[in-house]
Amino acid sequence: MKNIGVVGCGLMGAGIAEVAARADLDVLVVESTPEAAAAGRERLAGSLRRAEAKGRIADAAAVLDRVRVVTDLDALADREIVIEAIVEDEGAKVRLLSALDAIVTAPDAIFASNTSSIPVTRLAAATSRPSHVVGLHFFNPVPVLSLVELAPTLLTDPDVTERARAFGEALGKHVIVSKDRSGFVVNALLVPFLLSAIRMVESGFASPEDIDEGMVRGCAHPQGPLALADLIGLDTTKAVAESLYEEFKEPLYAPPPLLSRMVEAGLLGRKSGRGFYRYDQGRA
Repeated sequence: MKNIGVVGCGLMGAGIAEVAARADLDVLVVESTPEAAAAGRERLAGSLRRAEAKGRIADAAAVLDRVRVVTDLDALADREIVIEAIVEDEGAKVRLLSALDAIVTAPDAIFASNTSSIPVTRLAAATSRPSHVVGLHFFNPVPVLSLVELAPTLLTDPDVTERARAFGEALGKHVIVSKDRSGFVVNALLVPFLLSAIRMVESGFASPEDIDEGMVRGCAHPQGPLALADLIGLDTTKAVAESLYEEFKEPLYAPPPLLSRMVEAGLLGRKSGRGFYRYDQGRA
């Protein structure tokens, strides 16, 4: 597959577009407004400039030339694979997949969702070709982290699964396969860990700093759970937890009240400048 489509040019969408362009693919990204498209392209350009400065790529401008960012969803008609990387909202993703189904013309095109928590079968049902829908969950920051979770559904054609795996590997990623369950492998394990740390803060058991230092210095984690939740986004953490709880009805997946109140207050972590830590220009 050489012609790649990405819907959404936020942190995840821009990262997916970057690794695809770095793999010498033709990348078309769709955003909702001209302002969002301009911001997304600048996000992508900034990341490529940093990669060039660190010697990870030879020519940032050449990579950027392989990416177009537009606002017309119809431009995706000729794409061989389209990856949606929009907000983690089931309704929004269902509407998008339904629209893409009517737009993308290639009969063997793959529709992939970057969802981190929504069962892919629900999204595939919005299309007339559920056999061509898979989950492809990348991890933030996409250009740095090497993992992709591949989640075929009960209806996914085995050939589509293998082509999706080959696509992930062509991007230089290590692909692991998960059943189509909320959270897949990583978040089903990670989110209860993050929620346990939040409950510790909520109960006054320990401070965020001490909890994070304990896991970094005592368990050799590269980052503590509360700093990680801030990086992921507390709204995203809450959304994933809610999806997991809806799927499994296990108390360990239920969002703690403190997390809900912080999201309602707009304390979303790095993206808002304050979560469990305060941030100045992205630094705690």
